[in-house]
Amino acid sequence: MVSVTPKARNIEITAEGLQEDLARLEIQKQALERELAAVAAHFDSVQRALSALQALMPESVPPAPAARPAAVVAEAPAPVAPAPVPSADEAQDGAHDGDGGRAEDASGAGDADGSKSYGKLTEQILAYFADAGNTDVRARDVASALGRDTDSGSINAVRSTLDRLVGQSRVRRVGRGLYRAAKH
Repeated sequence: MVSVTPKARNIEITAEGLQEDLARLEIQKQALERELAAVAAHFDSVQRALSALQALMPESVPPAPAARPAAVVAEAPAPVAPAPVPSADEAQDGAHDGDGGRAEDASGAGDADGSKSYGKLTEQILAYFADAGNTDVRARDVASALGRDTDSGSINAVRSTLDRLVGQSRVRRVGRGLYRAAKH
């Protein structure tokens, strides 16, 4: 009969604990990678929106590079061609939607054929609340209804747009994390 020494048992317990830690750390690593990807995507969309807005600014008013971090100044792409001038509401909505602004890709592919699944988030949310009526909903429910509940970055884009709409009195916050259509 083979007896297990206390030292061998301690090694087994330590190995089991390390295996559990490894599994937990792997899950945490995957979650952080997803979050980093969402932050990088949001960064890119904000950068594109800023570039689009700078293209709309009159040339007599140069942008103030001191107001932005050096990394953003160095990475901001120069506009290729003059963009069509949207109305003030369109420019404001495009800058905050998380869809990269109103400027189309260099390929010229628009959303006329309905192939663009993410665009005009503000309008989509307002249409959702027009249908929802006097119901309290969470940002996650709105994101799900719009097909944007695939990751935390998409849900956070909906949440930040909802918060902006609350600030504009277009949507009401009725509780912690609860939103309702604004009364007209």
